Amino acid sequence: MMTLIGSNSYFTGFMHKTIYKGNTKAVCVPFMNCYSCPGARFSCPIGGLQAVLGSRKKYVSLYITGFLLLVGILFGRLICGFLCPFGFIQDMIHKIPSKKFKVYQPFTYIKYGLLVLLVILLPMFLTNDIGVGDPYYCKYVCPIGTLEGGIFLVSTNKALQTIVGFLFYYKLTILIIILLTAVIIYRPFCKILCPLGVIYGLMNRISFGKINLNKEACISCSTCKKVCKMEVVPFIDPNVVECIRCGTCLGKCPTKALLFTYKHGQQMKNVRKEEVYDIREIQK
Repeated sequence: MMTLIGSNSYFTGFMHKTIYKGNTKAVCVPFMNCYSCPGARFSCPIGGLQAVLGSRKKYVSLYITGFLLLVGILFGRLICGFLCPFGFIQDMIHKIPSKKFKVYQPFTYIKYGLLVLLVILLPMFLTNDIGVGDPYYCKYVCPIGTLEGGIFLVSTNKALQTIVGFLFYYKLTILIIILLTAVIIYRPFCKILCPLGVIYGLMNRISFGKINLNKEACISCSTCKKVCKMEVVPFIDPNVVECIRCGTCLGKCPTKALLFTYKHGQQMKNVRKEEVYDIREIQK
């Protein structure tokens, strides 16, 4: 909640229906937050990456790529678990009482294709007459801009209401589908459609902040697997791309075989063997 308010704290934008264009707009936040939100004081790294790749000179932005690498190495997908405003919104919606379902696993690979195709390749190679590419992911997939900016601007501006067409209603439909799906599936956007999660997730194994598994203490009881809403199997591999470091598995592990550490290469503190055997007897 704090990052949602903090990154969209330009309240004058909401009052005057304008977009902030000050100096801080050149700075990226480490999570998805739309540049076009009237309250946004900063830029979205995925939007910025597309803008640079889609420019006439096709620069590879050292600032944006360096920023993403730095955040990924320091935190991995911890950013997704604790800082992402849209992740927080999905979390709140998922608390609505209903029968819950898991995502169809092959769908989780869609976000990889979106990263390669819409974020990187199309902005670079599918360009207009002057050699500029559109931000295809933002334009055709991302629901965050619709939620944070599009709905407010269109609903409060009669001039915009007369010119909005298929694209706005198409993006609005995507947003509604994602929010409704979030009731029954935990974080569907994060699991299926978020390219930033792919970038950070690929660095989960090398990030300073990671989950370590003490294999000697682990009794393979599958408790961590059962409680993981991101459908990770921590007792097999806790540092896969899908792990958002929410910490649920850490608190539920009966032998404390899982531990979050924030030091590169830090080893797990061993659990006393007699404690492990005591718990194994209980499991029987």
